[in-house]
Amino acid sequence: MLPALGLAAFDATSPLAPWRFTRRAPGPRDVQIRILFCGICHSDLHTVRGHWGPVAYPLVPGHEIVGRVVATGADVTRWREGDLVGVGCIVDSCRTCPSCAEGLEQYCEEGMTDTYASPDRDTGLPTQGGYADVIVVDDRFVLRIPPGLDPAGAAPLLCAGITTYSPLRHWAVGPGSRVGVVGIGGLGHMAVKLAAAMGAHVVVLTTSPDKVADARRLGAHDVVLSTDRDAMTAQKNSLDLILDTVSASHDLRPAFALLRRDGALCLLGASPEPHRAPSTSSFIMKRKTLAGSLLGGIPETQEMLDFCAAHQIVADIELIPASAVNDAYERLVKSDVKYRFVIDIGTLQG
Repeated sequence: MLPALGLAAFDATSPLAPWRFTRRAPGPRDVQIRILFCGICHSDLHTVRGHWGPVAYPLVPGHEIVGRVVATGADVTRWREGDLVGVGCIVDSCRTCPSCAEGLEQYCEEGMTDTYASPDRDTGLPTQGGYADVIVVDDRFVLRIPPGLDPAGAAPLLCAGITTYSPLRHWAVGPGSRVGVVGIGGLGHMAVKLAAAMGAHVVVLTTSPDKVADARRLGAHDVVLSTDRDAMTAQKNSLDLILDTVSASHDLRPAFALLRRDGALCLLGASPEPHRAPSTSSFIMKRKTLAGSLLGGIPETQEMLDFCAAHQIVADIELIPASAVNDAYERLVKSDVKYRFVIDIGTLQG
């Protein structure tokens, strides 16, 4: 077994604290990675606090991981010691079902293996995430961080980036597309950057007047306060795709009304509580779609990283020492971050 040091949750209410644990021993197809940076995703907070169901504690969260390869198994040919690599939300899958065969491991019919809080397919023990100094991952689920991308700013691309990139690609967004983004947070700010880089006209829908200038800085062409009825009415029947990034329960009807015929509202934020949905007639009259999207597969995630390198896109981050993780969680609850906390794992001490 491989010794590791991480920041773990020991129950749903106590602060995260240093924890010494063991990873599985690297096998012939494994890559051992020294973690440099790990982003803090809102789903980390939801998971460790039990919002999505029972948790096997202690639990080390984190699935926005950037690090350096320190060792490879005998059968690994793609990676070498010193390579700058990433690990996202998926560390394994069945590899044989139709979704896996298409490179859509996030929809694995046996269930993907999450980077943390999933049964490891080799050991059966819960996987542990990236708020730690080292991780062992099958080489198929390791991603190349292209040269030129800031490693700390690239970390959130492994979740926030691919979560927004995948639906943009699925709905073939490009020049001439009109894309709405609901919410400007960790996911929303990446959605704006990516959609704008693809050539779309981007309309941000926000409840926060203080985010108007920032939304424009990120690349939005129009910013609409969703509490302004006249401004919302002016946008009716104008959008091809709306990415809804809000992770709390809210009314979907105002945004749904902005879609053109054949438009789609795609849910990305995983709210523990249900939303207020549009009426049946809202779907029928203009052949609209209410959809969802989960992450992206490994090939698409690499495509996203290469796209970001070509367009010099990284997340807007606040780099924090490991000792500040609990303060960051409290600020995350208050949406007091622009727009992603990233832990400098080099500061981790136990």
